[in-house]
Amino acid sequence: MPFKLLQREKKYHGRIIDLTVDHLQYPSGNETLREIIEHPGGAVVLCFFENEDILLVRQYRHPFGKEVAELPAGKLDPQEDPLLCAQRELREETGYAANQWSKLTSIYTTPGFCNEVLHIFLARELYPHELGQALEEGESSIQLDRVPIREAIAMIEREEIVDGKTIAGILLGARKLGIQ
Repeated sequence: MPFKLLQREKKYHGRIIDLTVDHLQYPSGNETLREIIEHPGGAVVLCFFENEDILLVRQYRHPFGKEVAELPAGKLDPQEDPLLCAQRELREETGYAANQWSKLTSIYTTPGFCNEVLHIFLARELYPHELGQALEEGESSIQLDRVPIREAIAMIEREEIVDGKTIAGILLGARKLGIQ
């Protein structure tokens, strides 16, 4: 570590995030503060159908005041396996399940101030889950869009898909599947 931790203060404990402030000292002796958002992480699902369509969810995102096109995703419960989280979120948000799962990668979403890690999975051999969707109250605006993966890549290029986890999942999934 290029600095010494002098003090750690828990400033806020919330339902989804915590805020910690670290008081640090550089090797030069100068001191600084680092504000850290602590997040439990999550799982993201690239749903890939046999005809090369993928599934996007469109939902209202309050920080931006508009709908955002994203891959299905959700927050990890304490000690939850990321694959189990991905499977749960796929069913809850889309009403689908999958027979074949593979991990694409894990990403740090905003490493300058947040410790969130998202685990991105590829789901294949999709089928409608017998229980259907199970949307939470805040997800009632979710709309599903089934889009050819090449069109989703074009949507990224046109800045119609701007969510980082979604961009990473689509582009890495397309590469793994041999799609350009």
